[in-house]
Amino acid sequence: MLKTNADEGLKRVIGVRGLAATIVNFSIGVGFNAVPAIICIQLGAAGIIGYVLCALMFAAIILCYVEIGSRVKTTGGSYAYVEAAFGPFAGFIINWLFFFGWGILGDAAVINLVADSLSVVFPPLANAVERALLFSFLLGGMVLINIFNTKKSIRFITVITVIKLVPLLGIVVFGMGYMQAANLRIDHLPSLRSFGETALILFFACAGFESSLSVSGEIKDPNRTIPRGLLWGVGIVFLLYMLIQTTVQGVLGSHAIEFKDAPLAAVAEKIMGTAGIVILLFATAVSGLGSINGDILASPRLLFAGAKDGLFPAILGNVHPRYGTPYWAIITYTTLIFIFSLSGGFKQLAVLASGALLIIYLAVVLAMVKFRLKRSETPGKTFMVKGGLIIPFVAIASILYVLSNLSRQEVLSLVIFIAIISILHFIIRKRKNRPAENAIKSAGDALNTIKAVV
Repeated sequence: MLKTNADEGLKRVIGVRGLAATIVNFSIGVGFNAVPAIICIQLGAAGIIGYVLCALMFAAIILCYVEIGSRVKTTGGSYAYVEAAFGPFAGFIINWLFFFGWGILGDAAVINLVADSLSVVFPPLANAVERALLFSFLLGGMVLINIFNTKKSIRFITVITVIKLVPLLGIVVFGMGYMQAANLRIDHLPSLRSFGETALILFFACAGFESSLSVSGEIKDPNRTIPRGLLWGVGIVFLLYMLIQTTVQGVLGSHAIEFKDAPLAAVAEKIMGTAGIVILLFATAVSGLGSINGDILASPRLLFAGAKDGLFPAILGNVHPRYGTPYWAIITYTTLIFIFSLSGGFKQLAVLASGALLIIYLAVVLAMVKFRLKRSETPGKTFMVKGGLIIPFVAIASILYVLSNLSRQEVLSLVIFIAIISILHFIIRKRKNRPAENAIKSAGDALNTIKAVV
């Protein structure tokens, strides 16, 4: 039985433009200043082909998200989809992988990168105390924005998105005059292994649409808004990344390896001198803050949805009586970001966050397949992906291919994390005197779905 939005108490205020802007804001993060060099080094001028292949893989996954998003319309995004398909055990794992493994640790890393960028102009920000004060000021402001009004938060994200896109588009436009045709000539195709490694990087750089769907319980007319918002948002993201990649490759060529930490800054310096570096640092800082604010808008809804299902303390499921937002979930989530932003070891968990995202994608696609196989149980009009199970099969194959490029240590870290989450789930269930049969049934349902696809 699918849940509805009737009893959540949240307001549906997010339209196509807001959803698309949120996706662009999430995906165009601080990575735009480093990813192009990695692609140039590994693929050279064939980097554009890597983007096209990655876009096709993303398209398959997005179509699966669109279909299941039109079926499950409650708050929680990926968590809500998987929980509705496979039960509380699978939902619990996805919730933790998303809000902690992908969200909190990623935001903690991003806000430190913001501080690093600003410290070039304001050296005191390299010190621990000043950095902590900056974090508390920035994160505190984001808490207030997101508690007071979801609609205003979406407007803020839209403004931030425009601000950070303007200098990037400026570099692309003015950089055309500095491009050399020889740098864009594809002499040979890289190995399949190289494509796999770059696919891993591009998946992580362009990810973000799934976080935007965490506010699914506040999206107006989901059947219309979700497919249009996703296609517009992800389309803009890939187009912009491809333009940036072409500019970096065309201007720097084989010299990109000399600027592997910040190739776009090198392009900006060629175009505008020192002022170009300052502008790009500003864009990097704004971009990072916009991404974090977007996550603070979306990811606390996972805590909210989990609290409604009894997975987290009930207080996290409270909605502000005046503003209609899950304020305790927002405060808790942002506090955790602040704590981990001050710790020294969170950056080492970045790879775990990336692997966690791929597992989330896989679980959502399998959930979509399960609903497709039992479509008679889904009420109302839904979006249906054409071609039977071809699209979800392509999505699953793409995810498994990218996962295969993880190292043994990365896979082990992911397995350990999931094992800890599983133990935590059973402890919570035992305390509530709930039998574990549902968890076993959930795992069985997932296995049956995999068999149906294969």
